[in-house]
Amino acid sequence: MTTNTSFPLHKCVFHDDLKQLSAVLRSHKYDIAQKDVHGNTPLHLAVILGHKECMHLLLAHGAPVKSKNVHGWNPLAEAISYGDRQTISLLLRKLKQQSRDLLEERRPQLLQLLQDLGDFYMEVHWDFQSWVPLVSRILPSDTCRIYKKGAQIRVDTTLVDFSEMKWQKGDLTFLFDGTVTPERSLVFLDNENKIYQRLSYEQSEAELEEEVDILMSSDVVTVNISTKPITFNRSQSGWLFREDKRELVGSFFADFYDVSGVAIESRKRREHLSDEDVQRNKAAVESISKGSPVEDTFQTQRRPSLPPPPESQMTWEEYVTAERGRALTLLGRPRVSKEMRKMFKATVAMSEDFPMEVTDLLNMLEVLTSMKHFSKLREFVELKLPPGFPIKIDVPVLPTITARVTFQAFQYRDNLSPTLFTIPSDYRQNSSRFRDL
Repeated sequence: MTTNTSFPLHKCVFHDDLKQLSAVLRSHKYDIAQKDVHGNTPLHLAVILGHKECMHLLLAHGAPVKSKNVHGWNPLAEAISYGDRQTISLLLRKLKQQSRDLLEERRPQLLQLLQDLGDFYMEVHWDFQSWVPLVSRILPSDTCRIYKKGAQIRVDTTLVDFSEMKWQKGDLTFLFDGTVTPERSLVFLDNENKIYQRLSYEQSEAELEEEVDILMSSDVVTVNISTKPITFNRSQSGWLFREDKRELVGSFFADFYDVSGVAIESRKRREHLSDEDVQRNKAAVESISKGSPVEDTFQTQRRPSLPPPPESQMTWEEYVTAERGRALTLLGRPRVSKEMRKMFKATVAMSEDFPMEVTDLLNMLEVLTSMKHFSKLREFVELKLPPGFPIKIDVPVLPTITARVTFQAFQYRDNLSPTLFTIPSDYRQNSSRFRDL
């Protein structure tokens, strides 16, 4: 049975007891990332209740901003709902800093793994599909050409970003160079316009404030892939005599499996939005469904903080003993939310002839997660797959959209030219080409 002393950090935050919170933190007896019965960390509670001094103290002690509660919301999402611009800006900075620190901690090991992996050329084809009528007709497809030499990676692509509101297309190249300093290691090239942009770890004040404006004027969205009941069953072929399906994919034989039990769960919140915001966002989505996505969907204006939500009358005892997740809808701004759950059926082709191992692919995808659709591929490949390499796989990228990813070619090459991994001398720098990266 849950008691009032189960979550001392949470209790201090709930009562806005800064002095006691400081004492408990100094004792080092309790995990600052501990989740309560509703999946909230102490930082979640501080943000939801608007207890700013507690929030600042928790962040100073390294409280994680990425952690999600049982409904899939992290503290930044809760801050957007609360509507205080200063808090949103602070948590956005902290989230980026914590993500950067985690990557840098992992960097030496990742670079060594890349060095140990042989040099190669690989082609990966993306074919996006939707069960929503007509949408599949206007979705993009893409063949990525990937070159790897030492600790350097080059990706030639026509699709660098894919999100709910837009996609960025063109003749594009992504360069990663692990041999240089981190702040110079990531570069995007626009080959049509002969410009390049370094993917900076640091944002300017203007860029950060613009991102805050976008967050405050958009739905808060979380998408989770639930794979607890996932199963892989051998696909069958043949009409009269059924047998396990085994076919060539490219030049590699693969065993086919039917995938079932994957649920895509999405939640949207918009209690922080005005009616005008909702209508503008709806128009942006409709423009995509008609086949006319544009890069600058939002014309953002500086957003002021919202009035704080009504103060909750819930007691600590009521909160900590409430049904799991129930209290989350009773604290903060009254919820305006929408949920969707869709079961996902797919096939995956596993090849034991493919030269690359799954662990090698995951290490490479860790470098490529700046490209959002590669991040989704990495999440799915991390599942416990059948034996072999996933040479063809269906990956959910949005609640209504899946991508069929096919590894079409793979060749080890020890003669790749160093010029493949350098910025051409006639390209000029442009710091705003890929604004959302």
